[in-house]
Amino acid sequence: MSDSTAPRPAPLRDVQAMLETTRRQWGGRRDLWVFGYASLIWRPEFDFAEQRWAQVHGYHRSLKMWSRVNRGTPECPGLVFALLQGGSCKGVAYRIDRRHADHALERLWQREMPTGVYDPRWLPCRTERGTVQALAFTLSRRSPNYTGELSAEQLHHIFKSASGRYGSTLDYAQQTWHCLANAGIHDAQLQRMLRHAPPAGPLGRTDA
Repeated sequence: MSDSTAPRPAPLRDVQAMLETTRRQWGGRRDLWVFGYASLIWRPEFDFAEQRWAQVHGYHRSLKMWSRVNRGTPECPGLVFALLQGGSCKGVAYRIDRRHADHALERLWQREMPTGVYDPRWLPCRTERGTVQALAFTLSRRSPNYTGELSAEQLHHIFKSASGRYGSTLDYAQQTWHCLANAGIHDAQLQRMLRHAPPAGPLGRTDA
């Protein structure tokens, strides 16, 4: 995949305004729930009082969002997960004490919303101890950051070359796969996509 064929970055949205909207919706009078479906499972980066395995209906985890900061660059975009409409998704619901939730929201915005790509939504998460309303980061298929279907050649190039401030797309995808597998969660779509990754070299490097 050549850089010239990669979608251009979307215009920046007002991420601070989106954060303030989310704060108002939360209200600050109760603990904050956050739904993690990819790296938030294995690297939450905020203090939480409780975590529960949870399932969301109406959205599914998908490695189909361009990343030009965290797992790629404008010259070589990578991929990150998003919640797309349709199906269901198993992940983790985190409860953050309301006294620490404002700080956690700030950190989440720095990590997940540097360009305002996601659409934050409050989704019902079914857990073994009842349903909770949790903040989740979703993506519209109308977004210019939605990749659509990628060819085998595009996936191979991305897994081989794309890397950003948090590391490579391949490491991100593989860590998520292993974390889900260890929890007994099978992600068939991710498994199919990882089949197009270059083989590992003798020292863990990827070969051409």
